[in-house]
Amino acid sequence: MQRVKVNEKTFEGQPIYVGIDDHKKSWKVSILGREYEHKTMSSEPDPVQLARYLKRNFPGADYKAVYEAGFSGFGSQRRLKELGVDCIVVHPADVPTSEKDRQQKTDKADSRKLAKMLRSGEFEGVDVPDEELEADRALIRQRYRLSKDLTRYKNRVKSLLFQFGIRIPDRFTASQSRTWAKNYMDWLTELPEADEGVRTVVGNYVGAGILIKKQLAAVTKQVRELAGKERYRGNYALLISIPGIGLVSGMALLVQLGDVGRFRSLDELCSYVGLVPRMHGSADRMVTGKLTGRGRREIKVMLIEAAWVAVRQDPAMMARFNELKKGMNGNKAIVRIAKNLLSRIRHVLNNQTAYERGVIK
Repeated sequence: MQRVKVNEKTFEGQPIYVGIDDHKKSWKVSILGREYEHKTMSSEPDPVQLARYLKRNFPGADYKAVYEAGFSGFGSQRRLKELGVDCIVVHPADVPTSEKDRQQKTDKADSRKLAKMLRSGEFEGVDVPDEELEADRALIRQRYRLSKDLTRYKNRVKSLLFQFGIRIPDRFTASQSRTWAKNYMDWLTELPEADEGVRTVVGNYVGAGILIKKQLAAVTKQVRELAGKERYRGNYALLISIPGIGLVSGMALLVQLGDVGRFRSLDELCSYVGLVPRMHGSADRMVTGKLTGRGRREIKVMLIEAAWVAVRQDPAMMARFNELKKGMNGNKAIVRIAKNLLSRIRHVLNNQTAYERGVIK
């Protein structure tokens, strides 16, 4: 029997599908052809090694790969693209999971499922930001986490005071205790009515909180500088014309949404942000629940907080909110207002025009 040597055109025009279950120390990789399964193997988490393997074993093929968005970010996707592998990243929620999958979950099964679904054309990859945009997102998220950490320390101090029956004097307003105003901090440092042990623990919390507060101020300054970059300057100026949108929320929206023109409709944008309810329908009965888990939680929170400001400052938003409250409670109504606000944000950015008060659509 004559032996045929694999050459550069042996697999020309043939698609090769690769499912990657990525982890920090290793990848589980499943490789499929159009009508066959090649193998599932363990690999170093190295795009260069994977691309080299594909080109050596399937020269001339059309390589397609997929992995789930997660801790590893988009670095592997970008590198595989550079190496000639058409790689997409999918949202984990877009990968259907059966009861059997949950009970018998393995890396091998996960990578094979990804490869098979890629082959069947069931995946639509998420938008992959460039490295600069991804780094800017990291800065905004860092500020958000620092803010949450500072709030935790403030709450721990209040909890400790309550635990030992130490009442915050009436001379301090809620705002002063919430923002850790200087006179409030001076009182926390002294705590004349507390014993030495309590003062020590409170002092430790306060010291850690002060460090975070300084870090938060430094990062906020960096966010302000980011808003002045040519890439964001124009759109940022448009966004802060919207009631409730300020420095942090405006930049969070810009770096998270990227090019808002990529969203073909408002529904697609709302789905990306997560301003859509969970729904369950059976026969002629449809039940709507809480908001979906998709999207960044901080973006949803910022939009809802901005919506509360908008209903106070924009008469059209206030009229819409009052009309909605006739058929639902205020919390549900404000989510609808947040969706209206997101529509206005989309309009402002797409049309490069400032927000106009008194207009609901």
